[in-house]
Amino acid sequence: MKLLKIIGLAVLAGGGFVGGVIWRDSAGPREGAKSEERKPLYWVDPMHPAYKSDKPGIAPDCGMQLVPVYEEPAAKAGEHEHGGHDHSAMAGMAETAPMAEGTVQISPERQQLINVQFGTVELASAAETIRAVGRVAVDETRIHHVHTRVEGYVEKVYADFTGKFVKRGDPLLTIYSPEMLATQQELLLAIKGRDQLHSSTLDTVPAQMASLIEASKHRLARWEFSAGQIEEVIRTGTPIRNYTLFAGEDGYITARNAFPRQQVTPAMDLYTLVDLSRVWIIADIFEGDAAAIRMGAPAVITAAYDRAISLRGTVSYIQPEFDAQSRTLKVRIEVPNPGLRLKPDMFVDADFRLATGPRLVVPQDAVLDTGERKTVFVDRGEGNFEPREVETGEHIDGRIAILKGLKQGERIVTSGVFLIDSESRLRTGHSHD
Repeated sequence: MKLLKIIGLAVLAGGGFVGGVIWRDSAGPREGAKSEERKPLYWVDPMHPAYKSDKPGIAPDCGMQLVPVYEEPAAKAGEHEHGGHDHSAMAGMAETAPMAEGTVQISPERQQLINVQFGTVELASAAETIRAVGRVAVDETRIHHVHTRVEGYVEKVYADFTGKFVKRGDPLLTIYSPEMLATQQELLLAIKGRDQLHSSTLDTVPAQMASLIEASKHRLARWEFSAGQIEEVIRTGTPIRNYTLFAGEDGYITARNAFPRQQVTPAMDLYTLVDLSRVWIIADIFEGDAAAIRMGAPAVITAAYDRAISLRGTVSYIQPEFDAQSRTLKVRIEVPNPGLRLKPDMFVDADFRLATGPRLVVPQDAVLDTGERKTVFVDRGEGNFEPREVETGEHIDGRIAILKGLKQGERIVTSGVFLIDSESRLRTGHSHD
């Protein structure tokens, strides 16, 4: 950046600026008014405009020829006032706001030479787009762990590999449980006893048999023995030796801890099933954009491996703290996953398109940002360009929001800004440092 500034100053001072001065000076002799030739106010170093000299010569630090600086034509307002010029024009000039320090006048020919182009300060309503990188994660509310409620031994395994997709109601494995088998036998004995003692003269006997039957059924149901299976045991009079464990939800098996002839207990996690029909996107939002993200904000998710995949999601959670190392805020987006095109741990792009209210905007190229200040040059007419310090907001589709310093409808420079700024600094004797 420093080198560009130096080159720009050198171009203006060594060529363009001097050329502009020569053009204006050459106009005097053609008018035949030798007495009106202007005298230089002082001479400056084109590489370091802060250096001034009261006579021409060579710059002591860089060895370049000193450049003369002349009084601006605007400074001759007093001469116009005493020279019999149109007082109505002077009155119009008096109504115009005074020009700020650093205003530079550039002829039309010079403007064409440095390719000066113009734009207008506009009031626009737009949508701000914030892009972030995200990672596909499993929706934690759609993770299901499979347990058995009874101790026993695995006999047959149906869901026999990780990654297999199972539907709700599909058999996962069968278990031989001595305890469950004994409870079924107790149920059958209670029913047999009830039938044999239904004509007993003791009133309490039938009630006790009925209570024992219900207790046995309740114990089997607590072990997830279905009502149909209980009815089958009662109908056939034969206990079911192997208990079948079924899937309670649709999902992919992401973990499996069930193998034939393995002893199992209720504490063991036999399977983990994950439903991927909806997934989470964990997006990293940079600190400067974090304030714009709100709960419920819409987001468009694009897969890195296939740009044709574009899914719409919604912000469902915002982490309460920043990542200390990356200085980003993690945001969770819930998104449908038709066709299971998004896989866990994939990287995706997340675009947040946020509506913004009306605001003043200018093209990005119109703002000269030196790091210490931001400047826009306003066209004040008759070749006068006034430097205006501005405060800027967010970037909106190639434009910058202006918070302070400009008014709607003002004509501004959009191309050639750096060269105009360099010449302005030459006139005022300010450097870019």
